[in-house]
Amino acid sequence: MAENEKVNQNEESECTHDCSTCSAKCGSREPQSLIEPQNKASDIKHVIGVVSGKGGVGKSSVTALLATLTRRLDYKTAILDADITGPSIPKIFGLKGDVTGCEDGILPLTTHTGIHAISVNMLLRDETAPVVWRGPVIAGTVKQFWTDVVWGDVDYMYVDMPPGTGDVPLTVMQSIPLDGIIIVATPQDLVSMIVAKAVNMARMMNIPILGIIENYSYMLCPDCGKKIEVFGKSHVDEIAMQYSIPVLARLPIDPKLAALCDAGTIETVETDLLDAAVEIITSK
Repeated sequence: MAENEKVNQNEESECTHDCSTCSAKCGSREPQSLIEPQNKASDIKHVIGVVSGKGGVGKSSVTALLATLTRRLDYKTAILDADITGPSIPKIFGLKGDVTGCEDGILPLTTHTGIHAISVNMLLRDETAPVVWRGPVIAGTVKQFWTDVVWGDVDYMYVDMPPGTGDVPLTVMQSIPLDGIIIVATPQDLVSMIVAKAVNMARMMNIPILGIIENYSYMLCPDCGKKIEVFGKSHVDEIAMQYSIPVLARLPIDPKLAALCDAGTIETVETDLLDAAVEIITSK
């Protein structure tokens, strides 16, 4: 046995499992990838996370709009609803019915235009039943949506993430190979701090930030068409400049869009406000 092999063997036998006081270069000190393999019957080419620092900013509706517009460009599109305790995707798309499976795994439901989607609400007998699960169970469910769902051939998958920087966003960023994230925010002063948290988390995890979308940016007066800044003056340009990320869109408060979401007919929407965002996403 070579001398260095004896040294390594001795170091391993005397290991205290406290790496902070150890200078040995053993295998356990090497960084290990936590990325989970996708389902064997899937070929997902690009994955985009849609995130927000807080709830109530319209993140799920933005996800649905991006997926709808991407599908209109004839890309094979999918949505993984990672917001386990607050799932909205089935309602927005009017998706109903039982999720079935095959020998390769779980089969997602498909929207009217052909978007594949999976959400915990599709697995519950009563969609109004609360998901009272602890963090590890929720994180495990998100992983299964990636590894156990038969997504098939997908050009662009959107992951609708829960708000904040907790267990599930961390699980998604560690377990799913994201090509980038889009941050959804609103115009309030508080948003600069909230966006900073999302930006810093993404950078800690080495996830590219594709840009920021400001939702509820304004509303149009139904009489004169004037823009009314309901939540006050926008700060999105200042935030974008501070963190060197582009502003992809400014979306208004739109009662018609809210009605489409409530009716499950989001795919009939007519808008060009997110064309630039979709162009950036599909250029990857």
